[in-house]
Amino acid sequence: MYAAALLLAAALDLSSMETAIAAGEYKKIGSVVVARGGEIVYEKYFEGDAQTLRDTRSVGKTVTSILAGIAIDRKLIALDTPVLRAFPGAHANPDPRKEKIVVEDLLTMSSIAECNDWNEYSRGNEERMYPMEDWAAFYLDLPVRGLPWKYDKSERQFSYCTSGVFTLGQVIARAAKTPIDEFARVHLFEPLGITRSEWPYSPLGLAMTGGGLRLASRDWVKLAQLYANGGVWEGKRIVPAEWVARSTRKHARIDEQSDYGYLWWLTSWGGVRAYAMQGNGGNKVAVLPERDLVVVITSTNYNTRGMHEQTTKLLTDYILPATSSK
Repeated sequence: MYAAALLLAAALDLSSMETAIAAGEYKKIGSVVVARGGEIVYEKYFEGDAQTLRDTRSVGKTVTSILAGIAIDRKLIALDTPVLRAFPGAHANPDPRKEKIVVEDLLTMSSIAECNDWNEYSRGNEERMYPMEDWAAFYLDLPVRGLPWKYDKSERQFSYCTSGVFTLGQVIARAAKTPIDEFARVHLFEPLGITRSEWPYSPLGLAMTGGGLRLASRDWVKLAQLYANGGVWEGKRIVPAEWVARSTRKHARIDEQSDYGYLWWLTSWGGVRAYAMQGNGGNKVAVLPERDLVVVITSTNYNTRGMHEQTTKLLTDYILPATSSK
């Protein structure tokens, strides 16, 4: 797969998109790579080159979902594994309800911990985590968030929480008795032929599974294509097919436009259904099954208004029209 990538690079004409990016209509776009049917049909670098490791911020959260699926398949953890079981000992704000937080709650960003990165006043906002030494303890010590006294318990209450995803990585690592970056290397990256990666680390030297993983654009394509293939890569099963299906269907509601799977965003662009990894700056690693497409758009347009909207426009105004009849 991808052996003919350079020969196929001109198969998709996105010259009008390139002109718009060059004119400054779209800010700080790093790369755009499009694969169809498992072959790269477009590849363009606007910052750096094919070897550049891309900091796609929270795109890396979805890698943690993939690792969770592998760990579950290996019987290391289960969806209903209590999170606190991996961290015995006293924690701040003890509450029997926190003992019921399980792996699936972290995968769906719907635990009862008071953690909301989209609220600067939240006790669990990720900016309050980074100065701390022990990031898992930061999450585990959070109080229970205030929920309406009367609400539909069948609907998960979504709350975007980076520290919960970091903690999930450590649940996997403790169950596997190996550092999570090593677990990823052995069970995911090496089977995909991914040889270069950079993880950020916590003050305790633990790989940050809540975002910041750096990979080359083509390697982000591989991860998305793995899911487009139902968990199989070059004839070898890497992720269970059932996990691919389960993790990319709705488990929580975000807003009127988007749902959430297991650390996957579920949405549609231009009327085309997609499931995607997304991160600050407008970064997108997306699978569009109806078009047999994988699209990677990297951008360093961090913390700016409209950062996601501009990469969505690249999809809706250029990439999707160019692939509508091919």
